[in-house]
Amino acid sequence: MDFRALIIILLSAVLVNNYVLRQFLGICPFLGVSKELGSATGMSIAVIFVMLMATAVTWPLQMYLLVPNGLGYLQTIVFILVIAALVQLVEIALKKYIPALYSALGVYLPLITTNCAVLGVTIANINKEYGFAESLVNAFGSGLGFFLAMVIFSGVRGRTEDSEPPEAFRGLPITLISAAILSLSFFGFNGVIENLFG
Repeated sequence: MDFRALIIILLSAVLVNNYVLRQFLGICPFLGVSKELGSATGMSIAVIFVMLMATAVTWPLQMYLLVPNGLGYLQTIVFILVIAALVQLVEIALKKYIPALYSALGVYLPLITTNCAVLGVTIANINKEYGFAESLVNAFGSGLGFFLAMVIFSGVRGRTEDSEPPEAFRGLPITLISAAILSLSFFGFNGVIENLFG
């Protein structure tokens, strides 16, 4: 396995193929939990964990159970069930060990189950025909990309809420405009990662 290829997969997942800012998956927690840095960070760490664990479970299920037995058509259902079980584990752990974060995340924590970015990563790993290690690197990079988007947008939202936008732009409109501008900035990374290593 080529270390350079793993670095390219990692950096591409964080910057070029960012699931939130480039592929527009996982927008619900992105808009809902990014108001405060603490809750944005907590949600991002939970998503990274779920992405990694979901990939570690779904890849072998797909390769060694579903495909060999001709059950590939059940992929989405099986992957959603795995993600739902992992989110329940995260929710139980946060409720027991970090109740403040559990309260701050509120309804958005169970929504990780329906976070299409998590499902998107697990399915993309299969569609791109990544091996197990490559899939884990892609999942970790995708989680870091989610973390980066959440933290940056948390700062942007803090600045926009402190400013005085015109009446028509207050609330959701200025949030969506800010998200669009942030998303455009990530399009500037196209071609950079592939050419980074010559």
